[in-house]
Amino acid sequence: MAGAKVAVLGGRRGMLGQALTRALERAKVVTLPLSSQDFDPLDAPALEAFLAREKPDRVFNAVAYTAVDQAEDEPQAAFRLNRDLPALLGRVCAARGIRLLHFSTDFVFDGRGHEPLRPEDPTGPLSVYGASKLAGEEALRGLPGVVVARTAWLFGPGRTNFVEKIITLARSRATLTVVHDQEGSPTYTPDLAAMAVALAAKETTGVLHLANSGRATWCELAAEAVHLAGLPCRVQPIPTSAWPTKATRPAFSVLDTSAFTTATGMTPRPWNQALRDYVFGDLGLRS
Repeated sequence: MAGAKVAVLGGRRGMLGQALTRALERAKVVTLPLSSQDFDPLDAPALEAFLAREKPDRVFNAVAYTAVDQAEDEPQAAFRLNRDLPALLGRVCAARGIRLLHFSTDFVFDGRGHEPLRPEDPTGPLSVYGASKLAGEEALRGLPGVVVARTAWLFGPGRTNFVEKIITLARSRATLTVVHDQEGSPTYTPDLAAMAVALAAKETTGVLHLANSGRATWCELAAEAVHLAGLPCRVQPIPTSAWPTKATRPAFSVLDTSAFTTATGMTPRPWNQALRDYVFGDLGLRS
């Protein structure tokens, strides 16, 4: 991909977008990180003018409405960013021959299974957020040059996230209670960005899963983070029923990344190794 030009929507401020920008720059790609201050990506004329002026080879879309519980009260706002934006990007990029990489989520699944989920497995979102992200995928289906990369449970530098919140709370509390009956694929944004760059270098299209390998419950992720941070806080498991939320989460959403490995030759490293890099590197902690 060296020498290519890639526009990254959400590349200035988003946690994933910032990681994508850094990964592309390391790969010697001409990178155009964007935010809403540059232009409204849902403004079709502004988007068209940007693409006509800059002529990127690819667009990475890391913009999304991710307030999962708030989406239950703001479905229009969620669908605007999660369905309407990828639909517009898909149409405009296809018309100009620009390849598009769009990020989606494990929340498109219903969480009823017990085996890692493949890209072709049936979907069944349980929340407005999940439904809006699935609608975005469907808007892109069949368009040329499009990759939909589903991912999950992101943590990394640049924005507040679950791991950082847990460590902050553990500094001042003797005990934390964390849900133990939701299991997924914790994913480090710098690793995800490296996967995305590797995938973009191929001619692959369609839906793939990009995540760190392994699986964990929220409680296991929290406990490992607290342990690595060297904090005496005890992490206690609780059922989802003891921590009610407005939006329903899938109980099981571990992602099978074998199709990504087949496409790129790259095997994602385990999430707990990535977590060490985040805690000791990005957060600057030592146990």
